[in-house]
Amino acid sequence: MNTILIVDDNPDILDALDLLLSIHNYKVISAATVKEALLSVSRQKIDLVIQDMNFSEGTTSGEEGTQLFYAMKELNPSLPIIIITAWSQLETAITLIKSGAADYLPKPWDDQKLLATISEHISVAAKPVPTTALIYQSKEMAELIFTATKVAAAEINVLITGPNGSGKEKLADFIHQKSARVDAPFIKVNMGAIPQELMEAELFGAEKGAFTGANQARAGRFEAADGGTLFLDEIGNLSLSGQMKLLRVLQTGEFERLGSNVTQKVDVRVVSATNANLLIDIKSGAFREDLYYRLNGMELSILPLNKRKGDILALAKHFIGEDYQFTKEAEQFLLQHNWPGNVRELENTCKRALIFAENGLVTLTSLSGQEQSAVLSEKEHIFSVLEKHDWVIAHAAQELGLSRQTLYRRIEKFNLIRGE
Repeated sequence: MNTILIVDDNPDILDALDLLLSIHNYKVISAATVKEALLSVSRQKIDLVIQDMNFSEGTTSGEEGTQLFYAMKELNPSLPIIIITAWSQLETAITLIKSGAADYLPKPWDDQKLLATISEHISVAAKPVPTTALIYQSKEMAELIFTATKVAAAEINVLITGPNGSGKEKLADFIHQKSARVDAPFIKVNMGAIPQELMEAELFGAEKGAFTGANQARAGRFEAADGGTLFLDEIGNLSLSGQMKLLRVLQTGEFERLGSNVTQKVDVRVVSATNANLLIDIKSGAFREDLYYRLNGMELSILPLNKRKGDILALAKHFIGEDYQFTKEAEQFLLQHNWPGNVRELENTCKRALIFAENGLVTLTSLSGQEQSAVLSEKEHIFSVLEKHDWVIAHAAQELGLSRQTLYRRIEKFNLIRGE
């Protein structure tokens, strides 16, 4: 999947482009400032940039956009950059075209023209090879994958349960790739990263003026996933009013955007996941029983890593790659550790251990020092949360309780770089 960086200080434009490009199978990274944009280009693999020309309130000269353009070109001379600008700044945009910009589009842009321009300048394979490989050797996971393969072929909703970091999202992706909907969108929503007051708008969309800050109409995730699969992670965080709307969509395929009385109909398969005990939530009144049974056409439960020890070495060897190997003492350490953070903790541990590996060997010393501290340092904690959310800054900042700007400053301070 190709990654597109959008640089604009208007959150409505960021949201609109995020949704448009996500529907068309692009991964989107958003930046609201010049500094955020340059950090993204310098630390992540970006395939194309869409940038505005002004980023400070009241600024219309286009000078900020011009400086950003040349700075990004200095970091990556071959990076395609599309300029989106007001009509009053077309002269500046044309100058940047002569300096190597891929193209420019006036605001408001035409979606089809923008998509065609992106396709022209980005290297997109005719059909990406699905990454459905799951790493396992245990009998428990073999049985689960056998069942998941059978379930994938059926048109039923799936509920995946298991502790944090156990691989629920990977399993959901596997189910989509093995289903008849493989060529349709696979849309992921982390319910735990969305404020309650915005959750319904995120799922069902909203019309302009439906709530404070809704400055333009936007489609929701159900519309984006039409014909495909919608993955709802941390489903237990959905409010009761949101649960009622979700139940209706699952029953009829129908819903309305917030602020609209126009009924829309979609064909979406829902795969949801939770680390909570929804049956307890039902008893307490926090979760609807009828929704639970609609979501739970089939339940797939992933065991914690310490209950399927046969997977530990297979996963660890995958994480360190073919250029490294563990000593026998290191392997013994991995097998004896309890892994409360499950696969995510194992992956982060292996990545950190590679820093201290010598001559292609990951030793006990590389690993055991990490066990001495029960609490991760701030640097390690931030890195683990970024990895958890696949470096989607908005989601990671939400979990960390930081603003996006503060998180970018922490990334710069600790020199955190996303692993390839």
